[in-house]
Amino acid sequence: MPVRIYEISKKLGLANKDVLAKAKALDIPQAKVASSSLDKITAEYLEQQLRADHPELEAPTAAPEPESAPTALEPIVIVSAPEAAEPVAASQPEAAPEPEPALVVEATVQPVETQAEARPLPPPQISEEEAEPELVVAKGPRIGEKVGFIKLTPPLQRQRPWERPRKEEPPRQPQPARPEDRISRGPQPVRGPLPGRKPGKPAGPPPAESKREPEFKPPTTGEIIRLKPPVVIRELAEQIRQKPFSVIATLMELGIFATVNQAIDELAAQKVCAKFGFRFELEKRDRTAKPVVQRRKEVELDFEDKPEDLKPRPPVVTIMGHVDHGKTTLLDVIRKSNVVAGEAGGITQHIGAYTISFPHPDDKKRLQQITFLDTPGHAAFSSMRARGADVTDIVVLVVAANDGVMPQTLEALNHAKAANVPIMVAVNKCDLPGANPLRVRQQLQDKGLTPDEWGGETIYVDCSAVAQQGVDKLIEMILLQADLLELKANPNRRAMGNVIESGLEPGGPTATVLVRKGTLKVGDVMICGHFYGRVRALISEEGTRMKSAGPSHAVKVLGVNGVPEAGLEFVIVDNERAARELAEKRGAEFKADQLEARSRVTLENLFDTLAAQQSKALKVIVKADTQGSVEAIVSELGKIQSEKVALEVVHAAVGTVTESDVLLAAASKAVVLGFHTRVDSGVSETAKHHGVQVKLYAIIYELVDEIKLAMAGLLEPVLKEVVTGTAEIRKIFELSKGVPVAGCMVTSGRIARGKVRVRRHKELIYEGITQSLRRFQDEVNEVRAGMECGIRIDGFGEFVEGDLIECYTLEKVAQTL
Repeated sequence: MPVRIYEISKKLGLANKDVLAKAKALDIPQAKVASSSLDKITAEYLEQQLRADHPELEAPTAAPEPESAPTALEPIVIVSAPEAAEPVAASQPEAAPEPEPALVVEATVQPVETQAEARPLPPPQISEEEAEPELVVAKGPRIGEKVGFIKLTPPLQRQRPWERPRKEEPPRQPQPARPEDRISRGPQPVRGPLPGRKPGKPAGPPPAESKREPEFKPPTTGEIIRLKPPVVIRELAEQIRQKPFSVIATLMELGIFATVNQAIDELAAQKVCAKFGFRFELEKRDRTAKPVVQRRKEVELDFEDKPEDLKPRPPVVTIMGHVDHGKTTLLDVIRKSNVVAGEAGGITQHIGAYTISFPHPDDKKRLQQITFLDTPGHAAFSSMRARGADVTDIVVLVVAANDGVMPQTLEALNHAKAANVPIMVAVNKCDLPGANPLRVRQQLQDKGLTPDEWGGETIYVDCSAVAQQGVDKLIEMILLQADLLELKANPNRRAMGNVIESGLEPGGPTATVLVRKGTLKVGDVMICGHFYGRVRALISEEGTRMKSAGPSHAVKVLGVNGVPEAGLEFVIVDNERAARELAEKRGAEFKADQLEARSRVTLENLFDTLAAQQSKALKVIVKADTQGSVEAIVSELGKIQSEKVALEVVHAAVGTVTESDVLLAAASKAVVLGFHTRVDSGVSETAKHHGVQVKLYAIIYELVDEIKLAMAGLLEPVLKEVVTGTAEIRKIFELSKGVPVAGCMVTSGRIARGKVRVRRHKELIYEGITQSLRRFQDEVNEVRAGMECGIRIDGFGEFVEGDLIECYTLEKVAQTL
């Protein structure tokens, strides 16, 4: 076992540096510092050399412990009776009733130098006379009687709070052991006084003052605190408006140790409340009351706003038209007319929307805001309408004065009409030499847009984006139209709106949203379709971060966990857990809808899809190879006159079937009809995705006939009775129970189970259903002509020979136009 240098120094009473110097002289390389370790042989050799150099050092066996060591901890001494005590006990008379004598040890142990004498040593060194003063034999002790105690000083250790003795409590007097204890447990060592108490003080009962608890008397006019059991410390502290540690400190004064989440009894609560000037009453629980069933509160997505909370909001304007008619140039000119932002504000194409401020035409000092939406290809516009979300307030149709109405202009016009919003016409490029604004008015008048100067309701504005003429008048007309609409919204509520555009950027999914109600703030929990998330940032059209966005404002949102589709509605909910649950539910429904059949509206199942609607109408989109074919098809369809079903041509144009046609059909629930044309690549997948039927024809009469059949399919079918067979009653058989049996001969057709009627001399006697149909003893389902059978009719038995029984069924027959 290794031995350290400082152990050798302590053993010999030398300094560490002396021992290290000797070890260095003896060429012991391991001895470098006082904590260096040496093997046992080297340590003995070093110790032997040190003793030779210092003859005053005593031998290790004869070295007593020094007397001047009162500070050292006194070891525990176990005293046992030597063999010399046995003759003394044996010299007692046998007839004595007292038990064997026990040894009595002095109450205190002598200092450290007497411990060696108290230890049992071999007889040659310690005699019996020397051991007698330590052991005194008591005269006639009883079995189990206390023989003394030893003062024990335990080593210093950290005591727990509940083990610390109270300062006022004196040491307790040890109770004498009973005789039974010695028999059962044997002699037990008796512990001395605990540390901190003065030895030698007479033990006695503790004074009455140490057991007295602080008295807290409740005030007579204090506030009453009422709580239902259990009384938890945290709730009690909240009621008396105190910190929990103050209540815990008061309980410790009362001798109660409890944590902040533990409960206390009524008496302790009364004392705590009394200290802080309150009165406590414990409410009794109603045992007869029925348990309240906690129902999960459903997420409130939308609610009606009060009229007094509504405030004016900016109008949302959508610019639509042909791609070459100056729509982009007009948007640039409108951006430059922003008197507030000036050149700093710009159109950000990835936002798809921006807001400008313009002086109101009636009050030039008041600035009115306008939000413009840029929807290229009208994809987002169609998607919004397909989901029932019409976010646009005004549509501005841009038409070039030199080109007039183009096919895409009519397409944009049909989109605007389907949205059922006010339409304004901006006749652009009026500065060109070949401009003819009057022709534009005439062409659009044929489409239902009569100019206001001709007695109509459509506002026409002649302008030129390049020459910057008439742009201010266009904006003023937009503001006047917005005043007539009286657009209002409640900004002080949770935000609602629609997604304009969405995408996946390096920072994660983004969604450009248009707020319709409320105010969207950073930190709100948003749910959009089956996606949700917390709004981490709001970015304006200028690329700056915003803290909030009010009604009719478009911003880019970061924080959604997916890419929502354009046109989806978003709402703000209270917490993220509710949003996650609702999003998971919508996701499951979305997957279930994908598994179902995609076909929604076809020529064959129009009755199934539109039977619940009161107004029967068939909507179609016509695409043909030439303008003459388009006009011919529309003319033939217009000749189909019917008061029961209406035919509506949503859109008719020249060209192939494009994705825009499919989106328009999905939004309008229409069927796409193609005549001598083809379908663009990828459009079939889009039509399949949206459940739109696209049918191609080469013969115009075939197209018209199928449209007539489809219109007739919208009508509810007529129920028609069809007689399947007739039987004549030849004989009547009475039964003991129930109605009699009519023995019949089938004269025509077949008699089957089901609805029958009884005729007598061609007059209807009874109409019901067959109860049983038998041929001989067998129950059959039908009997053909020329065969006999027995028929029982439920609820009727007044048969007469010669009556006829007719069997009939009800069939649905389609109506004709």
